[in-house]
Amino acid sequence: MENGELGTEQRARTQAPKLLPFLGTLILYFSLVRRDPQGELWTTVLKCLPIVALMFYVVAKGFSLKKEYRRSLWILLGLIFSCGGDALLNVNLFPFGMISFGVAHVFYVSAFGWKPVKWLIGCGLYVVVSLFVYFVHQKLDEILIVGVPIYCFLITTMLWRSLARAVDARSFLTVFCAIGATLFVISDALIAVTMFMGVPLPGARLQIMITYYAAQFAIALSTADDGPAAPDQRSFRKKTK
Repeated sequence: MENGELGTEQRARTQAPKLLPFLGTLILYFSLVRRDPQGELWTTVLKCLPIVALMFYVVAKGFSLKKEYRRSLWILLGLIFSCGGDALLNVNLFPFGMISFGVAHVFYVSAFGWKPVKWLIGCGLYVVVSLFVYFVHQKLDEILIVGVPIYCFLITTMLWRSLARAVDARSFLTVFCAIGATLFVISDALIAVTMFMGVPLPGARLQIMITYYAAQFAIALSTADDGPAAPDQRSFRKKTK
């Protein structure tokens, strides 16, 4: 197992040049977008560019429609719908943006898989999210009162599957991906706290976007070990799927 972990860590490090576009677009966004966007086209483009750069990474590091790259395909689709969600949220179409991100989480769940199940993790997460929905439901309008619980269920399922995979495999990429999934939930929780509960967080946009981009980066990087494996890594990779 140690050889497998070493192989995935080394493979992850070799991806650095393909991640330079992500770093560049990240710097552009945080350098140029200094205040809360008001639906401008240029802020929408800048907000989406880091996710587009992660799409580029998933394809550039090695990609095909073969079974060996199935996880890359699901995560690429998740990134595409995330990008759509970013654009819709930036132009103040929150319900449609939430739907787009909900679809993204369905693809992420498909990427992480359902084995092992780890029911205890899932039940614990669903109890927490149910309490959250209970506290915020009175502050939701007619559309969001249905959409928010569904979205919370989807993102919680995404977190559950990533944690279950990480606990079972305990490799660098699966653990890092689970950290990313956790950051995704934190980012969305910050949106909910400021938008639905009216809590004035200092630097709310920065907190939301930093955790969001870090989350998507970790999820995209988890595809670094996709593709045909070396003979000494095949047995290890079976555990991570």
